[in-house]
Amino acid sequence: MEEYLLVTKDLTKTYKEITAADRVNIHIKRGSIYGLIGKNGAGKTTIMKMIAGLARPTSGSFDYTGFNCTQNEAFSRIGALIEAPAIEPNLTGFDNMKIKCLAYGIGDKQYINTLLDLVGLSGTWKKKAGKYSLGQKQRLGIALALVGDPDFLILDEPINGLDPQGIAEVREMLNKLNQERKITILISSHILEELSKLATDYAIIDNGRIIEESTSKELREKCRDKIAIKTGEVAKALPVIDGLGFKDYSVVNDKTIHVFDKLSEITVLNMELAKAQIPVESIGIESSDLEEYFLKVTGTIPGERV
Repeated sequence: MEEYLLVTKDLTKTYKEITAADRVNIHIKRGSIYGLIGKNGAGKTTIMKMIAGLARPTSGSFDYTGFNCTQNEAFSRIGALIEAPAIEPNLTGFDNMKIKCLAYGIGDKQYINTLLDLVGLSGTWKKKAGKYSLGQKQRLGIALALVGDPDFLILDEPINGLDPQGIAEVREMLNKLNQERKITILISSHILEELSKLATDYAIIDNGRIIEESTSKELREKCRDKIAIKTGEVAKALPVIDGLGFKDYSVVNDKTIHVFDKLSEITVLNMELAKAQIPVESIGIESSDLEEYFLKVTGTIPGERV
């Protein structure tokens, strides 16, 4: 049985007449990297603020079931970087960290140096944070979120605006935190290709609602090239598919079959289905990556930023 760290139950947040999060149900497994996919304004930040204790839900609830403590106690075990990092530009990176550590009752300089080294800032701690690059500011924000050694890290668009090298460095760091420190991570992004290299689980959100939840394996299956068959006679079609030697296929619903192997034999498959007098509404090869799949399930206009 899966051990969930966090479960939300119809979590809702409204601002006057605007519903920013609408009956959100997500299930975050302990040890996972959970990706929230959605275009700007979809509700990602609102959800993160509520589960970090920074905004009060209008209705619904959430439980930190994996912490075995009260919800208020759980908040102390969460690190969060939501929107812009809370950095004092006239202080050095080290002094920014020192202020946060003192608030947690931590006075060990080596502790600060260890965290700065962990996020790749060991050579810049004497530099004023206002002179940091965007990537360095993001890494300092993550280091600040790690003060207190949280079990759960919430990161809102941490790679937004970074160059390819900066994105790769942050991705490597987050994988290290997850695998070596066993930190569960909730991360939002609209850079879907990069998120797909990191996340183990996903929720697609649009207009405040969760469209679907899936594991990375399930999402890869949905994004694989495949022969998509639409027929009202799924049960009769399966023996034909088996007889032609297809091994890798799945029944999606009572009218749809996806076949993942031997795509070049689509014509033969279509002919054999016809010979068996199985009515085929449509048959064709479908191909999509994560971004195309996102556009499809959300109905987003092609070219719109996600």
